[in-house]
Amino acid sequence: MTKTALKNTAFFAALLLTAALPLSLQKEAQFSNTLTAYADDDEETYTEGEQNGVQYLKYSDHIEISGCDSSLTEVKIPSQIESLPVTKIDTNVGGFCAMKTLTLPDTLEEIGAYAFSWCENLESVTLPDSLKLIDFQAFEYCPSLKTVNFPDHLVKTSSLTFNETPWLAAQRQKDPLVIVNGAVIDGRTCKGAVTIPSDVKYVAAGAFSENNDLTSVVFPASIDHIEDNMFGYCENLTSVELKGSTSLAYGVFASCNKLKELKLSGKLKSINGQAFMDNTSTATITFYGTQDSWNAVERDPDDAFLNRANMVFDPNGGDPEDVIGDINGDGTCDKADAALLLNWLIAKPDTTLANWKAGDLNDDGKLNAADLTLLKSNILNK
Repeated sequence: MTKTALKNTAFFAALLLTAALPLSLQKEAQFSNTLTAYADDDEETYTEGEQNGVQYLKYSDHIEISGCDSSLTEVKIPSQIESLPVTKIDTNVGGFCAMKTLTLPDTLEEIGAYAFSWCENLESVTLPDSLKLIDFQAFEYCPSLKTVNFPDHLVKTSSLTFNETPWLAAQRQKDPLVIVNGAVIDGRTCKGAVTIPSDVKYVAAGAFSENNDLTSVVFPASIDHIEDNMFGYCENLTSVELKGSTSLAYGVFASCNKLKELKLSGKLKSINGQAFMDNTSTATITFYGTQDSWNAVERDPDDAFLNRANMVFDPNGGDPEDVIGDINGDGTCDKADAALLLNWLIAKPDTTLANWKAGDLNDDGKLNAADLTLLKSNILNK
């Protein structure tokens, strides 16, 4: 069986599971999967195997876990199989459902869609430092999952990754805008006007979907890609500002029929043809760029929402260009920025950064001692 066939099998199995859900959950689950379910990876030769009840796919340079004996209550994913690193848990539906304990290896980089969904007895999971991505609904409907230990860096998640878990419910009680290590995981219980903090680097797909208490949202310039279904079916959303957006993905504003004001970055390069699907509103779009720049944006020329919108072009609006090293947001880079970054790195209480991205001098997507060294050098060489 090819990898494409395996993914299609998983997708149709997911549809069978969805069919048993209430209608409200059916719409939620089906919409969140629309884009990703049919995406094929590049075909690559692999062989199938099994070790201690865990099924896997062996590629030339890595191993992907493809399933599990559904009777196993203790699951330990090894770091190596056949002398190759285990880097991914592939897309699975229900294969780990009896699991009570889970051990993940320090080689793991990605957890696929549905991987551990419906694990009724799973109480705790520690995510390895190597992890980069947890795909949609990977831990959804795990009713005993109370503890999720993240590594101390940003891990990207997707739509409904921890939906219907006690862990997510507890995080929402602390703050309805659930942020972990610079990534917004969930905002579906936020109310009214929401402003994403400037030190956030990533917002998960579907993070605000079906939130009818949400009225307006402002994203910082640090968020460039607006992921799938970000505001899908937010029936009372009226205003959104996307200061750094370079692309709008699938279903971002689907059925947002009260959307009246949309502000878009002049850096925008592409809009998915289904970004405004089933959106009947007429909005004023302020584009912080020239009309020529807008005309160069890749988009569907027949998009009904865009074609009936009132366009405003404001090349001088939006956020000013970042000053390199200006993490306190005062318009200059000086010793005050170096002192602030040092305090942030040593976790001094009440230390906040106005613009973390301006301090990422080596452009590796994170702030660390290397950035502080470069910042001090830049200040000294002025």
